[in-house]
Amino acid sequence: MIRTFSSLRAHRFFPVVPFVAASFFFGFALALHAQETERNPQAGIQATTEIVKIDVSVLDRQGKFVASLAQDRFRVLDNGVEQPVVFFAPIEAPAQVLVMLETSPAVYLIHAQHLTAAYALVDGLSPDDEVALVSYSQAPQAILPFTPDKSALVTALGQIQYTLGMGNLNFYDSVSTVLDWIAPLHGKKAIVLLTTGLDSSPPERWDALLQKLKSDDAVLFAVALGGSLRHPPNTKKKKPKAALKTGATDEPVSLVSFAKADSALSSLAKISGGRAYFPESPNDYVTIYREIASSLRHQYVLGIAPQHDGKFHALTVEIPDTNRRSSSASAKPLEFKIFAREGYLAPIQ
Repeated sequence: MIRTFSSLRAHRFFPVVPFVAASFFFGFALALHAQETERNPQAGIQATTEIVKIDVSVLDRQGKFVASLAQDRFRVLDNGVEQPVVFFAPIEAPAQVLVMLETSPAVYLIHAQHLTAAYALVDGLSPDDEVALVSYSQAPQAILPFTPDKSALVTALGQIQYTLGMGNLNFYDSVSTVLDWIAPLHGKKAIVLLTTGLDSSPPERWDALLQKLKSDDAVLFAVALGGSLRHPPNTKKKKPKAALKTGATDEPVSLVSFAKADSALSSLAKISGGRAYFPESPNDYVTIYREIASSLRHQYVLGIAPQHDGKFHALTVEIPDTNRRSSSASAKPLEFKIFAREGYLAPIQ
């Protein structure tokens, strides 16, 4: 059941992203929020404090996710100054995972490669996790609101309609809009981007997206589609041909364009605390989707109180005793790799 705004609890998480004004966006955001308060233990945080929410993944030296870490194991630095962790949720907290799929002609040519592996993503999620689906080319379209029925995502992916012919790809604006859509949601939330990363909008749209990510707490996982287009055979012997055309000027997309797209996907993932993947063959998708699901299943949520100077604050998450040794004198020191958002834009009090 879709609830009205008056029935939703008032939570003051920082950062807070403004709601999208259009009624359709409101309706979709509310649909995504349906039943979230009842099922999400993190939705019980009261509106007495502002919180900078930090989703954190921890890997050991073998690349395995580390579970069962207590709150006192974590140390959070705000611009190099340690801040107390005022909120902590263990990895068992459910996640809300929105899949955002590009529907350009280029993706249509290779869509079967990643669709056949979609089961690896949904099978790897926890039973309490919820999934949603949005497609985009010129603008995002809501396909499936959040649901615990993982099979609904696979079905919806298989029914996606792809764009034929040439047109604009508004990747940056589409991601920005979707961030607004899910802004009302609390707890663990992530966007899985299935995209070429190509964008035909002016450079200032990229700058605007980066600025928004500094004020947002969603984690982005990017899976670059079009591996065969990014790495055409015999590139050293032959001049690369245009893989597709896109944008207002219909200029051919070159390997230089894909290099820019790769850099953008890597930046979006790094800023938000997620990861970017660049599969080169259809077999890579199963491994990647399983790793994304595992990462979402093993995320901790930390919270600190924000500063109030209107500036960007760099965040560093540490586990101070990473060098402690076990009882065995020959044991190697513990080493962890930590994924977390790079920082936040502080409010002005």
